[in-house]
Amino acid sequence: MIDSRDVVEDVDLLVVGGGKAGKTLAMDLARAGRRVVMVERGMIGGTCVNVACIPTKSLVTSSRLARRAAGAQSLGLSIGKLEVDVRMLRSHKDGVVADMVALNHQQFLDSGMDLVLGTARFVAERTVGIDLNDGGRRVVRGADVVIDTGTVPHMPSVPGLAGAAPLNSETIMDLERIPERLVVIGGGYVGLEFAHMFAAFGSEVTVLDRGPRLLPREDADISGVLTECLREDGVEVLTGVTVKDVSREDAVRLTLEDGRTLVADDVLAATGRDPVTRDLGLDAAGVRTDERGFVRVDDTLATDAPHTWAVGDVAGSPQFTHVSLDDYRVVKAGITGGARSTAGRLVPWNLFTDPELARVGLTEEQARATGRDVRVARLPVKAIPRARTMRETRGLWKAVVDRNTEEILGVALLGPDSSEVLTVVQTAMWAGLPFTRLRDGIIAHPTMAEGLNALFTSWVD
Repeated sequence: MIDSRDVVEDVDLLVVGGGKAGKTLAMDLARAGRRVVMVERGMIGGTCVNVACIPTKSLVTSSRLARRAAGAQSLGLSIGKLEVDVRMLRSHKDGVVADMVALNHQQFLDSGMDLVLGTARFVAERTVGIDLNDGGRRVVRGADVVIDTGTVPHMPSVPGLAGAAPLNSETIMDLERIPERLVVIGGGYVGLEFAHMFAAFGSEVTVLDRGPRLLPREDADISGVLTECLREDGVEVLTGVTVKDVSREDAVRLTLEDGRTLVADDVLAATGRDPVTRDLGLDAAGVRTDERGFVRVDDTLATDAPHTWAVGDVAGSPQFTHVSLDDYRVVKAGITGGARSTAGRLVPWNLFTDPELARVGLTEEQARATGRDVRVARLPVKAIPRARTMRETRGLWKAVVDRNTEEILGVALLGPDSSEVLTVVQTAMWAGLPFTRLRDGIIAHPTMAEGLNALFTSWVD
């Protein structure tokens, strides 16, 4: 509640948390002349810049180069013995992050917003008390309020795991050594990216997953080919297993339900993320959450409280920075009198293993579940000339099309540079173009995108 001694500052927009959506909205409206306060505990630029997309992809770049260097002889080059220097890896990663943080900070200042470093807690509707990092307290009330506090790594409730000093998707990037043996609990997108990365750095990596296969949201053929690639690169994959307990003495010991025991130098828990809502005082704000703690929103990202929105991961949006950016567009429309919603969004995503997996739209399984009459195309990446010139021929491209309308329903592209090619298909889907436009279009040779010509002639169903 508000203390009688508090002086309440009224602003046009109050943003709690500085993730992609919140910071973009704050800068945008501040530049337009509105009085804006954005409260951030200290992670300037948000999760993506500091502990997610930017640092992980910086390390992915290093791991890919390590894998290329190991196979340099096939390209006619002799490089010599590869050595991974963890201090140099961290310096590379930290340098990229520092540059991005500095850029974000300067953009915040230039926009004219009031950036407040501290911890906010709601004390009334649209009103927060802020414990400032440098001491003192402010109370701010917004005519409009946006909650953008994000998520943190989830700690699975495995007996003994918490006491075994497990790594998570954030702390693993600050290691002072490359572990000889690394066990990854969780065969999802985050776990696989780190598993493949550390295998390239020289770790013996084992991935554990409770499900019958990796990436259960993907079609079995795509999941199967990626699993083969991981195993070819030295990653041991164990599916259908459950960790019974974990202990650490000199090493980490994991006991599985089937009686097997694994020993490792470190264990990475990669089993999802939890919303940062527990200490926000959302009850005082009139904001409700779901059973997992994510803020409840409608398709305009409005909460149950008037003039209060939630964006990004904390609102249960797909956990991608590009989705958070679109959340900004939706909420800006709501605040400024426009009309946008999250309904029907075509959301792409990329998994930066090597080869990388890029997908948009429906999988084959999802498309068939709709009852539509579908056609399925599959193209092995080795059929694409550009892949052969790079000697990166592992992977599988797949497309699902409506047989009657020729509409592209979805694609999964597992292969080199797939994340770049995906946008071509997504643009065609936005435009409602039939697959024939990609089948018959003149695409520059030799490029990976040229493979779309062949993909849409490679029907298997």
